[in-house]
Order: sequence, then C-alpha cells, then structure tokens
Amino acid sequence: MSDPVPAATDHPGQVASATPPAPGGPRRRRLSDRGLAVAFISPALLLLLGMSVFPLLWALYLSFTDYSATRGGPARFVGFGNYTAILTSAQVHQRALTTVIYVVGAVTLQTVLGFAIAYLISRRTHGRGLLTTLFLVPMMLSPVVVGLFWRFMLDAQFGVVNSMLGSLGLGQVEWLTRQRTALVSLIVVDTWQWTPFIMLIALAGLTAVPRYLYEAASIDRASEWFRFRTITLPLVWPLLLIAVLFRAIEAFRLFDLVYILTSGGPGVSTETLSFHVYKVAFLGFNTGTASAYGILMVLVVIVLTQLYLRYLNKLKEG
Repeated sequence: MSDPVPAATDHPGQVASATPPAPGGPRRRRLSDRGLAVAFISPALLLLLGMSVFPLLWALYLSFTDYSATRGGPARFVGFGNYTAILTSAQVHQRALTTVIYVVGAVTLQTVLGFAIAYLISRRTHGRGLLTTLFLVPMMLSPVVVGLFWRFMLDAQFGVVNSMLGSLGLGQVEWLTRQRTALVSLIVVDTWQWTPFIMLIALAGLTAVPRYLYEAASIDRASEWFRFRTITLPLVWPLLLIAVLFRAIEAFRLFDLVYILTSGGPGVSTETLSFHVYKVAFLGFNTGTASAYGILMVLVVIVLTQLYLRYLNKLKEG
C-alpha cells in the first residue's frame, strides 16, 4: 500500500508560513523608544540623585539636629534651634553684611569694566580675536592659583605692588593685613579674574546687534551717545543682566580666594558666609549648625533668583 500523496496547492507560501518555529529558537525583542530613553537616562539620573539630591536631603535632616562629626553617639533632634540661633546671632549679621558688600562691590565693578572692554573690542576690526583671548586668560586660571599669585604680589614687604609704589615715591600699603584694605583687595582680585566673564557675554550681545540699525542711525546723523543709549544698551541689557545673575551667585558663595588671601582676617573683616560655614563645620565640628547655614544660604539664593527672574520677565515683556 503506497503512502498518500499530499494535496497540491496553488499558494506554496501558505504552507511555509503555517510551519511553526522550531522550539528553542532565538526570540528577538526590540526595545521601545520609551525603554531606550529610560535605559540611557537612568545612569545620569542615579548619579544626580547620589551626588546632589541625597546630600541636600541629608544636610536638611542634620540641620534639625545637634550632630557633630567628632562626637560619638546618635544625633539629638533640636527642631528649629539651629535656625533660631543663626538668625538671631550678631556674628552672622556681620558676616552677612560683609558678604553683601563684597558681592555688590565686585559684581558692580566687573559689570562696568566688562561691558566697557567688550564695547571697545567690538568697535575694532583688526586684532579682535587676539585681544579677546588675552583678556580671557585670568578666567582660565584656577582660583587657588590666582589667590597665591595675588598674595605674593600684595605682600607688604616683598610684593610687586608695594615695590612699584615705592619706586613712585609713595608709601607702602598693608593690603591684606589691614581691615580697610583687605576687603577692597579681595574685591580687586575677584574683579581681575572674573571681569572677562562679563566681557565675553557682553561681547556676544554686542556682535549680535543688527548692523542695519546703526546704518539707519548714521543716515539720520544720530550722535554716538544717542546710538549707544537707544540701540546698543537696550539690546545688550537683558543678556548683561543674566551674566550679572551668574556672577552674583558665584560671588555669594565665595570661599577659595578668602581662604588663600586672608583666611577671613584681619579679625573677621573678610570672613564671608561661606568661609564662616567652613569654620563652623571643619574647625568647630558643629555639623548640624553648619548644615542649617547651608540650607539658609540655598533658600536665600533661590528666593533672590526668583525675584530677579521675575524682573527679567517683566523687562522682556516690556
């Protein structure tokens, strides 16, 4: 008896498609766009949580305790005791006043000089790139290197600055050891380093001003002051205010220059809030109090930044 002959079909592809896949064969699953996004973002998100969010939350917890890094035993919860002691302390008020004077003085001086230098460079047609590069050199240096460099220059006995003053017949000045000149010296050093930052942003805004506005003003025979007041300054002012915001935040948390140049002295005349927090945390080992300082400084920066951004939005709408 012969085997049955399979029936012929007009569509042989149907037979092949009906054949089930071999068991144990490879199965390929393609990740969706959402899965790929989660896979790529997760490492950076975990790193951000581990290095930024968690220390902030831990500092917030410690600010409500009397924890000390050198004292054994668990931390004792003290509520808002650290915050009350900070806000009612006359020493803190003095450090805050020193910080405000430094921030206002340094940022104002940097803004005026940076915009003036950018305006002069923007008017040149030859050598603009070389001049910009030379002015950017101080900003490229480390703050520690800048602090050591100026500490040697401002030395009362062997400094270059006093040597130049002596050659001109002027008396020597104790730049870093007198209360009247120490904070001024700190402002000058910070201005020397960070004026190029304001200059760079102002120069970007000046080069972005449409040239046809100046051409129309020259056709109308407008004066140089009129063109600066009605064209240049209004168009560059919003960008300049953003640069001022960045510099004010950086100046508010100044630490390295104070540590290298004066260590907060003479006395406490140059002790800013950031340097005071360092002394409380690492010299006095009052970790809970230092955490409360840090949280308050973060809150002050957030509130002032929000008010400043609202002003920028109103300026933009106007």
